Amino acid sequence: MLPTARNPRAGNSKLPRLPGKSVQIENTKPEKDDVSQTKRSPSSPQGAPKKRSAFGDITNAHKNAVAHLKKKDGVKATSKKAQRNNAPQGVSKNNEINLKKSIKKHSNEETTGKEDTVAKEAKEEPIEKPLQVEEQKSEEAVPEIDDIDKDNDDPSVSSLYAMEIFNYMKQREDKFVMPNYLLKQHDISRDMRAILVDWMVEVQENFELNHETLYLSVKLVDHYLAVAISMREKLQLIGSTAILIASKFEERCPPCLDDFLYICDDAYKRDEIISMEMEILRRLDFDINIPISYRFLRRFAKCAHANMETLTLARFICELTLQEYDYIQESSSKLAASCLLLALCMKNLGSWTPTLSHYSGYKAADLIPLVKRLNCLLTYQKDEKLKAVRNKYTHKVFFEVAKMQPLDILSLEDALNS
Repeated sequence: MLPTARNPRAGNSKLPRLPGKSVQIENTKPEKDDVSQTKRSPSSPQGAPKKRSAFGDITNAHKNAVAHLKKKDGVKATSKKAQRNNAPQGVSKNNEINLKKSIKKHSNEETTGKEDTVAKEAKEEPIEKPLQVEEQKSEEAVPEIDDIDKDNDDPSVSSLYAMEIFNYMKQREDKFVMPNYLLKQHDISRDMRAILVDWMVEVQENFELNHETLYLSVKLVDHYLAVAISMREKLQLIGSTAILIASKFEERCPPCLDDFLYICDDAYKRDEIISMEMEILRRLDFDINIPISYRFLRRFAKCAHANMETLTLARFICELTLQEYDYIQESSSKLAASCLLLALCMKNLGSWTPTLSHYSGYKAADLIPLVKRLNCLLTYQKDEKLKAVRNKYTHKVFFEVAKMQPLDILSLEDALNS
């Protein structure tokens, strides 16, 4: 039997107004023979033409009208002074009428040209405005991603290389994909593995080891059993040796070998532990830097700006999966992301943010099936004998998160859909 651990710790778009005020232009009474006059708009969109420019136009029109009349009647051109003195009254009257026509025609052409320009600008304006609005919307639609590694002066977190480190660890997950190794382990069952992990949790708590040590030791056990056939009598030896190797890898001051002999109640000798340590390392090719979900969980909780209570709740959910054989084939990063998402839903703290999607590499839709499985794990406890994790997280140091009521299926659906 496995010994009991000692001393458990406690708008709508409008056309712009053009500059200047609209000036009302007085209509001139047409003469009786001025039938071909074009109707003029009572007001110009850009204001009435200035008098100074109009005078120059009148002079040109007058010269053209006089020259045209002289050429038509066959009269030789004379000086202006002689023309004014000798012109008959009928010719003067006709010139005056033609002059009025040319003035009105020129002013109509000028006004019409300005109106066409304004109409053209008005037609082009609504086309440009929606494009500007769409560009603003597209810029606003780009989600803002927080730089969680910015201005972090703590040298232990390696903020300068944190993104590259976690991307590398995420790539290494493909190398450590777990097979269904219990198919070839004829003397070991799921329940035996769950009891072993439950005991390893008590050892971690009794020795006050880091949580990274616990997660890595469970990974070492699974990967060793995936490549080596073992008997149930050696199962506790494999577990204790895995904790010893993980302690040397993770702890600043790992426990000594005699501590592991004591925690196993002297069921094994010193040489057996040393031999098992060499066997595990050889079987795993000394590559024990296995990605664990706990590291990803702390990283993602930092992205979500979660407080310690929310992180502890996610840790409790994630630690429950260590005992369950059904979760060994899940990648560590995806399992950590799903645990955090379930904890956010239970604390009613919102859903998956663009920052979490960026740093985790998972969208909320990718995590929903696993989140539902984790919620069922919280709701239904399969084995009453496996109490180490739940007893650990019922303590006040861990905010008593194990006492929280899990969400029912409908509430979870609403939280995930929101």
